[in-house]
Amino acid sequence: MRQIVFDTETTGFKPEEGHRVVEIGAVELMRGAVTGRTFHVYVNPQREMPDEAFKVHGLSTEFLSDKPVFAHDTIGPAFLEFVEGAELIAHNAQFDMRFMQWELENAGLGRLGNDITDTLQIARRKFPGSPASLDALCSRFGVDTAERERYGHGALLDSRLLAEVYIELTGGAQAGLDFATMGRTEEETASARITLQRPTALSLYSNAPEEAAHAEFISEMDQPLWEKYT
Repeated sequence: MRQIVFDTETTGFKPEEGHRVVEIGAVELMRGAVTGRTFHVYVNPQREMPDEAFKVHGLSTEFLSDKPVFAHDTIGPAFLEFVEGAELIAHNAQFDMRFMQWELENAGLGRLGNDITDTLQIARRKFPGSPASLDALCSRFGVDTAERERYGHGALLDSRLLAEVYIELTGGAQAGLDFATMGRTEEETASARITLQRPTALSLYSNAPEEAAHAEFISEMDQPLWEKYT
């Protein structure tokens, strides 16, 4: 199962008030494990950056002025290609999805039809009454946030942290972790399975001395349990 954990940074809270997406980050999971494939872009919002938003993510009007707009092939269309067929995972997904759907429609690219999972809702159900912010969940599960504390919010960084949190929320890293196949294509994985097979199959049969020793061992047992059913 392919899943994409993603996050956005924006100029504000509501796209209908003229706010825009300025950064998109996404991390791919396969069978519940991080593959190493990511998606990351900065977006020119075609407007000034409010001071309140700049204090959160540090992306200035000047920095974003030479970046592509959302409709550019490297932004909206590329994101749609990256997430095609995958389940989308976000923290407070309603916020990110509202912005992404607005941007996609505004660029004439349609709407996302992917299944959506909201880790905020999962956390609230699993830990009722407890803080459920990304920072709080990282602290609960021991996810290292040193880079976030040093550099602040970032869509790709937050997606990486959220991927670790999601794995813990849904059963721990061992739930879908497959070190042998991480980062491989399906063809490479199939080839690896063939390579790891034994060149000669193990014998399924015991030899005569082993069978005789087993029979003797059984004969010395006092009322074996299986005799009740034979």
